[in-house]
Amino acid sequence: MEPWPPAADDALLAELGAALRDSGPVGEEFLTAALAAFSWRTVDAELTIAELTFDSACDAEPAGAVRSGGGSRTLSFRSGPVVVEIEVTGTGIVGQLSPARGGRVAARSATGRYEEAPVDPVGFFTLGVPPSGPVQLCARTTGYAVATAWVSLR
Repeated sequence: MEPWPPAADDALLAELGAALRDSGPVGEEFLTAALAAFSWRTVDAELTIAELTFDSACDAEPAGAVRSGGGSRTLSFRSGPVVVEIEVTGTGIVGQLSPARGGRVAARSATGRYEEAPVDPVGFFTLGVPPSGPVQLCARTTGYAVATAWVSLR
């Protein structure tokens, strides 16, 4: 097996040309991913991005301490006055959106939206177990729309 990309320009052009001439069918997983990416093409322009401000997985442990492997993980995201806090466990995500104004929280992965939940009057919401890989939460309320930075939760 030769390394990719080929070191020589001529070899790279030949391989790219062969790929273009291959008229075989596109795999279903590629079509699904392409459609999901296309449907989210403008969402970031509509949302304010909330940056990760705390992640318990990165919290420094005192010398000699041992972190348990089965615990929960807490993350906090902030964009101006808007705060999204979540706790991720083996059974799913429990979160709170502040300021609380009702609305909905949608969770998406690289392949598109995978779950959506209402936000109650106090700002609480629950989601199922996140998929592997990067995840982003998008909250829309009467007053603001915010998305968390992409983060791997599992």
